[in-house]
Amino acid sequence: MAVALTMAQMKVAVLRHSFHGGRAQTAATGAVLGVLFAAGTVYLAFAGPDLLAAGYAVWMLGWMLGPVFMGGGDETLRPEYFSLLGLPSRRLAAGLLVAAFVGVAPLVSLTALLGLLVAGVRLGPANALLAVPAMVLQLAVFVLLSKVSVALVGLALRSRLGAVASGVLNGAILAALGQIWVFFWAFGETGVPSAVWYLPSGWGLRAVQGDWRALAALAVLGLLLLGAWAALLGRRAGATRPSARGRRPMTAATVNGAIVAKELRTWSRDLVRNHQLTFALSYGVCFAASPLILGWDGMLPYAGPIFIVMAAAMAANLYGTDGTALWLTLMTPGVSDVRGRQLAWLSAQAPVAIVITLAFTAITGGPWPLMLALLPALLGGATGLVPLISVYGLVPGTDPHRRSGNPLRTSEDDGGLTGLAYLALALVLLTGVPAGLAALWFGWAGVAVGVVTGVLFAWGFGLLAERRLRSHGPELLETMRTGRRPRPTARSRFDELSKTKKAITWWCFGFGAIPLFPQGVVAAVFVSNDMLRHTWFLATYMPSGLRYPVAAAFIVLGLAMYGTGLWTLKPRSAG
Repeated sequence: MAVALTMAQMKVAVLRHSFHGGRAQTAATGAVLGVLFAAGTVYLAFAGPDLLAAGYAVWMLGWMLGPVFMGGGDETLRPEYFSLLGLPSRRLAAGLLVAAFVGVAPLVSLTALLGLLVAGVRLGPANALLAVPAMVLQLAVFVLLSKVSVALVGLALRSRLGAVASGVLNGAILAALGQIWVFFWAFGETGVPSAVWYLPSGWGLRAVQGDWRALAALAVLGLLLLGAWAALLGRRAGATRPSARGRRPMTAATVNGAIVAKELRTWSRDLVRNHQLTFALSYGVCFAASPLILGWDGMLPYAGPIFIVMAAAMAANLYGTDGTALWLTLMTPGVSDVRGRQLAWLSAQAPVAIVITLAFTAITGGPWPLMLALLPALLGGATGLVPLISVYGLVPGTDPHRRSGNPLRTSEDDGGLTGLAYLALALVLLTGVPAGLAALWFGWAGVAVGVVTGVLFAWGFGLLAERRLRSHGPELLETMRTGRRPRPTARSRFDELSKTKKAITWWCFGFGAIPLFPQGVVAAVFVSNDMLRHTWFLATYMPSGLRYPVAAAFIVLGLAMYGTGLWTLKPRSAG
């Protein structure tokens, strides 16, 4: 018990000294959004037990899959830190479990689990008393499922076969969740599936309803997961062995060719990159192929474009994943590192994207102009944006040779990595808009537009990234070496704002795209195509006379948010 309390105190001390600047803003934003989702979950307790059970199933999947896709989860206290203490695996796991309850995510999840207490109060005093241990055990199961999931994927990433298999599986799971409506429709589920009551996420609610066996099952599952995590921690202690298999030597006639060869060798040997590549491919194929269950193949050709966008999101921190190796580039004059990385990234991703796009478009018989226009446009946009985003929004990463026993943990700033991924998703999608519109309006002329815009995006964004790397290379190296960004010599307009105005500006620019694009523009397109009651697009659930007005209101709201952000940043006259 003393070890567990000490680890919890260590976690509190680390968090207290690490939440500042951009990291504090990211944590605060995540906490606010989490509390909103938690409040919505508690509201489901009043709407009905089926909906509440479904809500907790979503929370469980978030705990299991979120850390796998977003940097390996919270590892403020790494098991490696305590390797010299000689603690037994079970004792170490128990201590780390107690420390895992300290943080924003567990507190937000505990808030969501208040729905169990609400459900218990509505049933009676005895049920309300049962809700308290049910909440604790349910949260423990959530946390342990997260730890075991990350540990299993980390173990898989120690071999190439495991990295590929886990990438395929994770991509398929995330794609299935994104297309869950397809499976509901296919199996005739018009309401909440009955299966949510049999998942571990529903056992707490069953216990509150008077099923004592569910409470005992939660306790037993928690103990089993704790034992599994302890065993996996013991396996984690062994470092990943470097491959001793012979490799052909890298040969290059020029220094730029050497960069391409080095990057291609990295793409073939780095198991994390193997995992990311197969994840993006699996996600694109499974997401586009899911409607085949309903007999509709119209989405199949989009597997290639989806793969490109997801692959760009996975590589958005390209320079950050190299760690301090940037000094090699800075000390080699006359080298266009950006161009070499662009060519290597294109060489690794383009053949896959081209093959699946052409194959799936041939299967469905079209639309050929649209697909052939989007393919070069998105490839060029991604090729230019990947290095550009990386050098402007670089998140300090861990040197590859110093990675912990959790290979997914390539950076200490999960929020920063997630932000870069979402930024890359949005920007790469925008690069395909001109070609896509031209193909829809003018047919085959869109292909020429796609080729031209793709070349311009790759060349222009690459040029900006190269200039940034040359002008700010030492600062980027210092950021990766220390984990802190150098203080700017000149204060920007944003730095001069008060804390309140900074928060307003950050929220307007950070979340203005949500009402503008998905809830506004995309929802209006769905309504025009009679795609009603579609996932989270509010306008599709409105009565017929309110669908377009609701979509228009969201567009106005998004534009107003961006306008407010720009107005706040506008310099004020001295008078």
